[in-house]
Amino acid sequence: METKPPPPSPFEQLVLPHLNAAYNLARWLTRNEHDADDVVQEAYLRALRFFGGFHGRDGRAWLLAIVRNASYDWLRRHRPTEAHASFDEDLHGPVDQGQSPEDLLLERADGLRLREALEALPLAWREVLILREFEGLSYKEIAAIAGIKMGTVMSRLARARGRLLQELAPGLTKESAG
Repeated sequence: METKPPPPSPFEQLVLPHLNAAYNLARWLTRNEHDADDVVQEAYLRALRFFGGFHGRDGRAWLLAIVRNASYDWLRRHRPTEAHASFDEDLHGPVDQGQSPEDLLLERADGLRLREALEALPLAWREVLILREFEGLSYKEIAAIAGIKMGTVMSRLARARGRLLQELAPGLTKESAG
């Protein structure tokens, strides 16, 4: 007689499918594969521990909020200067508007340069950019995960995209691009 495996638990159904997204976010926030493994493991333990209090339907956004918090906790313990780096509006202020980063990446994709440029972004910018462009989350979801206003999400995204453009194609303007 053949025995069927038990059906997946609600945790397995709602949270486990998002392991890749969790790792991706942790990897970009910590900038290290091994550290991301540790963060994701801690985040999944937290998620399992607090799953009874989860009453939503979007396990992905809930899990990514936990991964974000676990990443910041890990950074505070292991790289306190990075986690508490002040955000200088003048240093990280508005950048020249040019060709969109999406177009630039399609035309001049260079994996190593892109990775270095992403890792050079301030943590707050890198976080929203990864959540939006790599994980496809809405502004509203990002605002909820990061605990910031939607206008702040949009501002950080614009600045992160502008900085990527500067890093990946210095001197490129709309006039020289078209």
